[in-house]
Amino acid sequence: LATGPRQKNSIFYEIRTYDIKPPKMKDFVELVNKYFHLRTAHSELVGFWSAELGAMNKVVHIWKYEDFAHRTAVRHALANDKDWQGKFISAALPLMEKQHNEVAYLVPWCEIGKPPKEGGVYEWVTFQMKPGGPALWGEAFRAAINAHINTGYTKLIGVFHTEYGLLNTVHVIWWNESPDHQAAGRHSAHEDARVVAAVRDSVRFLESQQNMLLIPLPCSPLK
Repeated sequence: LATGPRQKNSIFYEIRTYDIKPPKMKDFVELVNKYFHLRTAHSELVGFWSAELGAMNKVVHIWKYEDFAHRTAVRHALANDKDWQGKFISAALPLMEKQHNEVAYLVPWCEIGKPPKEGGVYEWVTFQMKPGGPALWGEAFRAAINAHINTGYTKLIGVFHTEYGLLNTVHVIWWNESPDHQAAGRHSAHEDARVVAAVRDSVRFLESQQNMLLIPLPCSPLK
């Protein structure tokens, strides 16, 4: 199926989601804070968050790669990094229940943004769109995103479209000062005729959606 336009370079992002055993979440976060510099020495971390609402005992992190050869080289180096394997991996694996990864590209009209300040919260919204890719639903989806941006209550961080994983999935990351600020802004946006019209046009291509409220870990470049 046609996927429509995509960014011109070969850069992609690996989204990794780990479910942590409920009694072990504190231990896992402490392990990340202590040893994750060993991992970021090998490739660029975009963000690392723990779920606060919408999911429990879950962490999400995003890695940037120049191309698939770059990822292959990084994975090979990690497998041979004795410090990483011995200090983090051997201790972290028993704390996990499940691991999941996706490969995604930024949509061609989006760049990764940065929050205006530290200390806020991130909303991670996952949209499962109808088959056909951005060639089918891309313009309507972009209009809905822009309508929310234009309200000014939230900051867009990134829009990612899956290449490997469940196809026709779009992950949208927003930043807000606080959960209350996000809730007030959303209620206001849903009374905005421009937002209502754009969402109504986009939702005809939508299969399902879900969201999480995320808190950045200390190692996260996006805070």
